[in-house]
Parts: sequence; C-alpha cells; structure tokens
Amino acid sequence: MNNSFEKTAFKWFHSILLVPVLIFGLQACSSDDDADLSSNMYDSASSTLANLRSDLDSLPLGDLTDVERDGILYMREEEKLARDVYLHLYDVWQLRVFDNISVSEQTHMDAMLLLIDRYLLPDPAGDKDQGVFENATLQQLHDDLVADGNASLIDALEVGALIEEVDIIDIQRYINAVEDNNDIMTVYENLMKGSRNHLRAFVRNLETQGIDYAPLYLDPGVYEAIINSPMEH
Repeated sequence: MNNSFEKTAFKWFHSILLVPVLIFGLQACSSDDDADLSSNMYDSASSTLANLRSDLDSLPLGDLTDVERDGILYMREEEKLARDVYLHLYDVWQLRVFDNISVSEQTHMDAMLLLIDRYLLPDPAGDKDQGVFENATLQQLHDDLVADGNASLIDALEVGALIEEVDIIDIQRYINAVEDNNDIMTVYENLMKGSRNHLRAFVRNLETQGIDYAPLYLDPGVYEAIINSPMEH
C-alpha cells in the first residue's frame, strides 16, 4: 500500500462518522463460493431495480427527518463516487471486476434516485458528468482515489476495497438513523447486500495478486464474517 493511498484513507477516516457495523444472517462459506465473484454477478441488475421499485410502491410514504433526508442525498453521491472511480479504473486497467461493479453501482445510484423522486428531493447527482460532484468532500475523495488507483493494479483493487468498506459503514449509519420509513430501510438493505458482495469481489481479486487485504475501517470480526460468507442475492 503506497503512502498516497494511506493519506487518502486517513482523510476519509476523518470525513465519516464510524459506527459499529452489525452483520446479520451471514452463512459459512462453502467450497462452491470460491468462484470469481466478478463474473456475471450483476446481469439481473435491471430486474432487481424493477423489483425494488415495485416493493417501494407497496409501502407508505412517510415523513422524513433531517438525517434521513441528508442520508438519501449523501448516499446518492457516494454511490456515484464508487461508480465513477470504477469506470475510470476499468479504463486504466481493463480488469473485469471494475466494469462489472460499476454497473452495480449505477443500480445503487438508481435505487437512491427512487427515494429522491419519491420524496421530491433535489438530485445532487443530476446530469453531472463522470467525476463531478456537488459535495466538495466527495469531490476531493474521488480525485484522490483516482490518483491512488492509477499507481498500480494492486493499488486500484485496494481502492475498491476501501470504497466498499466505507460504503458498508455509511449505509449502516443511515440504517441506524431510519425511524419509521420502511421504504428507506428497504433500499439501504438492498445496497448493503451489494456492497458486501463488492468487498468480497475486490478482496478475492487481491488474493489472486498475492495480497492479503487487511480492513482499514471495518471491525476485523465484521470483516471476516463478510469475507467468509457466500455472495448474497
């Protein structure tokens, strides 16, 4: 891990509120789960989004707290950060995991847009170009992560794992803040499954490069529970 990456990780540590991340319903990993998690994982993304939209339509519209509103807007841009970084890293390294997960991150962005449209919120991502953000902190983090990922393929994969660690923590933080809005909870729980899958994929790709990834933010026990569990659907 290079010094630039460590500086970016340190800055991100101080830009988020870390909370305990509890993982429920994870199972032991079987030998069949050693397959490449980056291959054809996300072919059903469009149908998943359609199912999510249908689920939301069946739930009542609630009243948003300020924290719930801020969380929706922030996570819309954080998912854009992940997508944009992975699109860039795929262009640089041509590794399939970045391409596949960028497609999934687009689905995560679309899921957050469902909530934005549902609650008539302003969309911070809107039609902004790749790599452009309304949130100044996310803008700087995007730029730093892209620079770090350009250094080497291993750095690029570590950038991916770092993004997914923070994504898991942030989603859990906003899950903890949801009061009575089951529609918001439904979207976050779907995002959480995807983020855990993404972390597994990046860690296994690092293993093929001879790297034993150590979590920077996640509790080691939580991290091991995720990595040693099968892909979630």
